Amino acid sequence: MKLAILGCSQLVTLAGPHRPRAGVEMRGLAIIHDGAMLIEAGRIQHVGKRSEIESLIEKDCTVVDAGNRVVMPGFVDAHTHPIFAGNRADEFEQRASGATYAEIAAAGGGIRSTVRQTRAASEDALLDSTAKYVQWFLRNGTTTIEAKSGYGLAPEQEYKLLRVIGRIKPLRCVPTFLGAHEIPDEFRGRAQEYAAVVINEMLPEVASKKLAEYCDVFCEPGIFGLDESRRILIAARALGLGLRMHADQLSKSGAAELAAELAATTADHLEHTGASGIAALHSAGVQPVLLPGSVYALGSTRYPNARGMIQAGLPVVLATDFNPGSSPTPSIPMVLSLACTQMKMTPAEAITAATINAAWSVGRAHQIGSLEPGKLADFVIHDCTDFRELAYFFGVEPAHAVYIDGNSVL
Repeated sequence: MKLAILGCSQLVTLAGPHRPRAGVEMRGLAIIHDGAMLIEAGRIQHVGKRSEIESLIEKDCTVVDAGNRVVMPGFVDAHTHPIFAGNRADEFEQRASGATYAEIAAAGGGIRSTVRQTRAASEDALLDSTAKYVQWFLRNGTTTIEAKSGYGLAPEQEYKLLRVIGRIKPLRCVPTFLGAHEIPDEFRGRAQEYAAVVINEMLPEVASKKLAEYCDVFCEPGIFGLDESRRILIAARALGLGLRMHADQLSKSGAAELAAELAATTADHLEHTGASGIAALHSAGVQPVLLPGSVYALGSTRYPNARGMIQAGLPVVLATDFNPGSSPTPSIPMVLSLACTQMKMTPAEAITAATINAAWSVGRAHQIGSLEPGKLADFVIHDCTDFRELAYFFGVEPAHAVYIDGNSVL
């Protein structure tokens, strides 16, 4: 199938060097005004001015008029927890009444509450419930997600969640094993014993069955400390899995430095990370994945130091942290708004962080994240004429049309 996209007010290509973008590079979006794109067999063949592309259109080519709208790569949401049963609206109400996230978790709520509901759900039931969230992602312009397990916390339960991730369509999914998300009820007070189950039973099965590409761990005092996190991640690396980390979300624990020590692909959250942690991440080439949606949803005001990270030369990534407890949003546009208003990133930096930089962070930059010849035709026609409107207007779903592999999915 041949497809031509014409009538782009701005064709935001993100074309540039073949590496994550850092510093001033994050402001360069390689925009083609009055741009157009030619696609064949699901891949981009040509990008350029409308007049250039029109001369290449053949009779058997389907032509789509973008209607003077912005066309850009689909968002790559590099940190999500999309497989769960039920929700935690009751805890949302408790937090609105003054309870803290830590207090709710200590009383048996939080992640363990979702684990109990998710364990009781069948694989098919979880896939059915996830279908609604898939539509939410698409309507917000996301075409790829990094999808974590972590609400099973037992061998067969974690495998169940990873199998569901493998069945999600039409979103592209990058699977991550997060068996070390919390200590399950049956192992309370025995964190080291549960860590041993993760290391000796779950990780070998996940790796041998190729259920995940990455291993993540929630590194936080009282959950998985530095020593346990290190043991889990070293075991994962030995089995060929890439490393990701929930780091310094609730406290400055040294998790960012551990991510650097282990040369993890990403360190995520980083709300409490200071100058030494930022320097360590930069030296080790670890990408920071910032999740302002979770700060907002928890009623906190301690956002990650995005400006300090950009000034240090880190290729920042933005993601939603979509989950039922601390960040129940699938909206990258909302995250863009928070990044600009609360972390003082520019709209261009935010777009870069949620497209090409995010694609690098999930190992997909050779295929997605920018609109360049040879890459997969994952793109969105947004109902606006200027890319800055995506962060400026908030609380809306801007996607007018969404394409994955050159096929219309919304």
